[in-house]
This record gives sequence, structure tokens and C-alpha cells, in this order.
Amino acid sequence: MYFEKDAARGVDGTFMWLMEEMGELASALRGNDKENLAEEFADVIAWLATIANVANVDLNAALVAKYGSGCPGCSRLVCECPDSEKP
Repeated sequence: MYFEKDAARGVDGTFMWLMEEMGELASALRGNDKENLAEEFADVIAWLATIANVANVDLNAALVAKYGSGCPGCSRLVCECPDSEKP
């Protein structure tokens, strides 16, 4: 939708927009406005996808490669990794 503008801004400039949206999401998480919260989640996902596009990364393929078979740690669809481990 905005590829030309985003590409002209570059990864660094677009990343700054993502960080702004992350701040807005953090604020929305502390509130009780579910509509605003949903909008901020949508904005964060949109800016993340935009950065992937500008960086020439197929975000869907990356997600499938890393998480398509389940948890990267234990390979289960419902993670059974110890709480002390990431994820």
C-alpha cells in the first residue's frame, strides 16, 4: 500500500515509525479502551510488515520457516519448554 513511501524512507526511518507505534501500544495496554488497543496492535503489525518489505524479507516465509513446525525450542505446537527458557 505504501511501498514507494516506505522504500524512500528506508529501513532506519521506517523502524522509527515502528518504535513510535510500539510506544502507543504500550500506552494502550495500560488503558481499558479495547478499540484503541486493537488499532495499536494493527499498527504495530503493519509497520513490522512494512520494514520486512523494505528489507526484502518475505515475512510469511520467515514465520513459516521458524514457527511452522511448532516451537523452535521443543518442536511442539503447544510449547513445553521450561519457563526458564526462551520462548
